Amino acid sequence: MPIISKSTRAAMSHLSKNDPVLAFLIKRFGPFDIKPHQNYYKELVNSIISQQLSVKAAYTIQTRFVNLFGDSNVFPTPEDILKKSPEDIRSAGLSTSKINYIRDLAEHIIDGRLKLYHLINLPNESVIEELIAVKGIGEWTAHMFLIFSIGRLDVLPTGDLGVKNGVKTLYNLPGKPTASDILRISDINNWHPYESVACWYIWKSLDNE
Repeated sequence: MPIISKSTRAAMSHLSKNDPVLAFLIKRFGPFDIKPHQNYYKELVNSIISQQLSVKAAYTIQTRFVNLFGDSNVFPTPEDILKKSPEDIRSAGLSTSKINYIRDLAEHIIDGRLKLYHLINLPNESVIEELIAVKGIGEWTAHMFLIFSIGRLDVLPTGDLGVKNGVKTLYNLPGKPTASDILRISDINNWHPYESVACWYIWKSLDNE
């Protein structure tokens, strides 16, 4: 049997006690699996590349993008990206707007406007503010970064389509919920400080991988 950390056990216990819908999902799916990492720069580049693409298409373009720089095992640095011409990057299948977004991210990192490893020390709202200052990074991407890269357990991505669909079905709503609806359900069922975990179980209920 896998060892369950104190934080995982606390989150599961809290949500089970306060929300019968989540209690059922926790019993069904077992311990949640959010694994934070420190590949922040790569994560943000790949997030930009994958916008509005299927998982398969995004993977294909991400692979072509990395291969442009000569070594498929080494992710290009911000400096590498700025040295490469936009025309060369476009050959990987990236749109002009995504090329501009990736270059803007590289510039933010090089000139110090975005200090990626400083983000872990900031509160959620400050992390979001820092990230959305980069072209092509919006609130949804910032929320996913907080949950899956930094590993924050108290993020409620009210704009996420999967969360909206899951909440509609699980809580028997007549239509797709608004951000206010999701916040209300979170408050009523006392999800805080484990909103990210609640959303993980909602995603699991949709069989999202």
